[in-house]
Amino acid sequence: MPIRPELRPLYPPHWRQLSSQVRFERAGGKCQRCGRPHLARLRCLPDGRWFDEKAATWRDRRGRPARWPDIMEVVGFRMTRSVLAAAHLDSDPTNNRMKNLRALCQRCHILHDRPHHLAQRWITYRRRLAAGDLFLGPYPALIAKLTSKRPGGSPSAPSSPSLHRVRRNSNAMGREAEAGD
Repeated sequence: MPIRPELRPLYPPHWRQLSSQVRFERAGGKCQRCGRPHLARLRCLPDGRWFDEKAATWRDRRGRPARWPDIMEVVGFRMTRSVLAAAHLDSDPTNNRMKNLRALCQRCHILHDRPHHLAQRWITYRRRLAAGDLFLGPYPALIAKLTSKRPGGSPSAPSSPSLHRVRRNSNAMGREAEAGD
């Protein structure tokens, strides 16, 4: 898998050799979780089963022999190419100890990293929400509703009692400020 440019400094200079050693010397060119061979074209079913041509059998998502699909399941198969990558088991690219590295195909790698990706997604959403509050205020929809104009040019009437109170309070505050001058 390609390394994102912003993460490149976290990897050691000899990462290519280390990755190659994990994928081909230690794992023998097969995924260490499901057994899919590197760069092989495979027939895969939506439930994760794949056809192992060497053993002439179907295997499940863990690489164990699986039941043969029926005719309705075979209709849904797709051809895919399996590519191995060296995966960090603890999701820390600075931890390059051999016991922390495992050769995984794309499917197993994405399943392994799923909890990390979900946590990153949550952080991204929270950051976007915080940036919206910082620059737009906590209630951009309320502000837009209060400042919107009708096509005729007059301000729109409040649609709920709470919006009416907000408008009335802001008008009263404006009159108090004028009276104080």
